[in-house]
Amino acid sequence: MDVELLEIHQHMGQYPPFDGLSDELLDRIAESVEVRYFKTGSEILRLNETVNELCYIRSGAVEVYRRQGELYNRLGEGDIFGHFSLLRGHRVRYPAKAIEDTLIYFIPGAVFQQLCDEDDHFADFIEVERPRLESVAEEQKKSNDMMVTRIRKLLSRYPIMVEATTTVQAAAQQMSNAQASALLVLKPGKDNPRFSFNDSEGVAWQMCGILTDSDFRKSIVGQGLPPETPVGDVIGSNLITVQSDVSVYEAMLTMLRSNVHHLPVLYRQRPVGVVHLSDIIRYETHSGLYLVSNIFSQSSVEGLARLAPDVSAAFVRMVQEEANSHMVGSALSTIGRSFTRRLLEMAEEALGPPPVPYSFMVNGSMARNEQTIVTDQDNALVIDDAFDPGLHDDYFYQLAKFVSDGLDACGYTYCKGDVMATNPQWRQPLRVWKEYFRDWINNPSPEKLLHSSIFFDLDSAYGEDVYIEDLQDLVASEAAKSPLFLAAMARNALNRTPPLGFFRTFVMEKDGKHNNSINLKRRGTAPMVDLIRIHALACGSKAQNSFERLDDIAKTQLLANGVSDKLRYALEFLCMSRIRHQVIDLQEERTPDNNIEPENVASNERHTLKDAFQVLSNAQKFLKFRYPMPAHRQGRS
Repeated sequence: MDVELLEIHQHMGQYPPFDGLSDELLDRIAESVEVRYFKTGSEILRLNETVNELCYIRSGAVEVYRRQGELYNRLGEGDIFGHFSLLRGHRVRYPAKAIEDTLIYFIPGAVFQQLCDEDDHFADFIEVERPRLESVAEEQKKSNDMMVTRIRKLLSRYPIMVEATTTVQAAAQQMSNAQASALLVLKPGKDNPRFSFNDSEGVAWQMCGILTDSDFRKSIVGQGLPPETPVGDVIGSNLITVQSDVSVYEAMLTMLRSNVHHLPVLYRQRPVGVVHLSDIIRYETHSGLYLVSNIFSQSSVEGLARLAPDVSAAFVRMVQEEANSHMVGSALSTIGRSFTRRLLEMAEEALGPPPVPYSFMVNGSMARNEQTIVTDQDNALVIDDAFDPGLHDDYFYQLAKFVSDGLDACGYTYCKGDVMATNPQWRQPLRVWKEYFRDWINNPSPEKLLHSSIFFDLDSAYGEDVYIEDLQDLVASEAAKSPLFLAAMARNALNRTPPLGFFRTFVMEKDGKHNNSINLKRRGTAPMVDLIRIHALACGSKAQNSFERLDDIAKTQLLANGVSDKLRYALEFLCMSRIRHQVIDLQEERTPDNNIEPENVASNERHTLKDAFQVLSNAQKFLKFRYPMPAHRQGRS
């Protein structure tokens, strides 16, 4: 293929809906496109003129307008336009002009129609105007629904292989040099099609057996066989294997049923590795389930602290297995609660039973089941109304300090805002907490709104759950009845905006340390969580998780049809972008944070980030109209 055509093929193959096309279809497009250049300010499509081509932006920037002249959209590299006109009579409905020097690929209408006819993914994208953000979110969900951990994920190296004529002494030396516990035995030919393959030079081989360290002990040393014995004479005849795409669970069952500890792994007939039972055990020890079990088996803070690296390992593994943000957030929150519960159990063992009942309340991301690997403490104590500070507070302070210091040792840093049970303000009886909550709702001020944003995401980690349920009920009933509070929360939520004061580049942070980055929490997930919380409070939802709150919101008339889904897709993508970049930090042995550098983000992800930020921006604009400040308060605002 011509170099220029190859470049067109490769570029278009990076962006939806072309990224899902076969190489054959991409070649067809590349061979048919016409390339045109437009200077800044040039009209590309004029209203009501005939159009017979789909427009693809190779470089530059384009503004698309409604027929009345108002801006409809801004588009950049990899975006398409003109498809509405092709589907609706070939008349330009949305005129377009270049706002930078721009290079456009024009795809003939006949090729466009062939793509719609031959590729359902392309047709869905075009005909339904399936947004890129929705497509990405749905693809991820689809992969999650089908998620199975394959045995190939456990393979760390290519198998050691020897011919059947190799002596047991030479085989032992190879195993020792490679620090392997098994090797595969081959012989020339294709007598057994099931285990036959061709090597890189086209030579035919078949696998005839496996030799393990156990075989050396039992069959060779134990029977006093001479070192010159060929390995082919000592291997067993019953060879048990698995294909590389079977699940870890299936592979383990195969081992147990066959009573073997080593399992050759094949890709079709070619051996690609050997799995030992210990590999599966080691793999399982990194699972969240195993980690939670291990947490509760510890008897000291030091023992708990030694498990901190396992949290990171479990986090990385979940992301590598394509878990969605809800799965990751729930797992990490469960692990965090388990550390908290075990520390509280230890504290009660050291201090004695509590003088009055209590509930240890967690707030923020842990309460929402939305934790990532970058998190701090947000907690409080809700104590029985029989609480007497003079008699009981020293006990609860010591308990809170033990837990807070323990969590810090386990990687959950102290809260910079001192939202912890060690602060006497957040160590109060239930009746005081109810007074707090009512005051925050009825008399909103900047400080009280901040408290509401933190404490209105709440859950019980240990103790009397009913105390927290009482507070959840209070918030759900009282907040919905206060237009002033909702309006104040809505205004407060606009303090953190997405980085959309840009077109082709994002607005960067200006805090010194990360001046070439975007803080995905501060500028993305946090403001999204804030606005979802406001809508949830308005409809009386008792859900704490943001996705579950969106489910409750969708059942009401608070938002227009489809808006809840857009918020869901945007939140999922922003969360996963944040999570994936934290995994990269861990893998490259950097301290993970919430920042991304746009120049290090793939172009298709940058496009989708822009879409997600746009959804957030539109949702924030709607807040001020949906929750206006009551007329009698506007003059005081």
